[in-house]
Amino acid sequence: MPNYLLGLYEKSMPESLSFEEKLTAAKEASFDYMELSIDETDKKLSRLKWSDKEIEELRRLQYNVGLPIKSLCLSGHRKFPLGHEDEAIQKRSLEIMKDAIIFASKLGVRLIQIAGYDVYYSPSNERTRENFAKNLAISAEMAAREGVILAFETMETEFINTVEKAVYWVNKINSPYLQVYPDVGNITNAAREYGTSVIKDLESGIGHLAALHLKETVPGVFREVPYGAGHVDFPEAVKTALLLGVRMFVGEFWYLGEDNWKSTLRNNNAFLREALTRGELLAHAPE
Repeated sequence: MPNYLLGLYEKSMPESLSFEEKLTAAKEASFDYMELSIDETDKKLSRLKWSDKEIEELRRLQYNVGLPIKSLCLSGHRKFPLGHEDEAIQKRSLEIMKDAIIFASKLGVRLIQIAGYDVYYSPSNERTRENFAKNLAISAEMAAREGVILAFETMETEFINTVEKAVYWVNKINSPYLQVYPDVGNITNAAREYGTSVIKDLESGIGHLAALHLKETVPGVFREVPYGAGHVDFPEAVKTALLLGVRMFVGEFWYLGEDNWKSTLRNNNAFLREALTRGELLAHAPE
């Protein structure tokens, strides 16, 4: 039995599917769990206002299908960032964070991946960084109250595009409920840009890595690169993550309108399982 779990990002499947259909498809493709998406669209953000009855229905579906939802990708802060100079947008960002934490707690999800942005659609400056620090501390307190871990995704922008940068904020806030959830594709691009090492960057997060997104990239391209067509060394990243204590991995890729999307799920599962197996072997190889 593998010493890890491999999850599937919700956006790898058609949006038109019901939750039962998504959970079933993930299970049939041999994934261990699903990662729920709360992006910046009104439709996804409205999930955070679900009634207890609606949340309980999704809990029941997980049980009936036999596949859990174990993590939540909260990218809705792109539109409503914690560091925005407009106080009304800051207020909305904290409302989203609070609602997401409570939603996760009621659903039984213990890990929320948060975006490593102070702002996204406007320029970063000293004021936005100050706002980000203030509101991040408030967010960590809210997470602590519910026992839910927030973990930074390493992004494609300069603000937090490496584990090392994410750890700076983790240490600044100094809460066990704020950790790091790297995107291996994004940190591979950052390592190439900076002339550094993906392995050393992951190692800078020792004791703070909650999970790892397994996404393919090429230099300058951060999305929708097929597995095996990019430059990410998945086995080496997996090896390092395993040695650092990571046991939750998620295949992050997107449904692009293909008719054979179920085959894509199966093929990508096979690719990632092979990378994970090779990573395990490397992790246990004698020095």
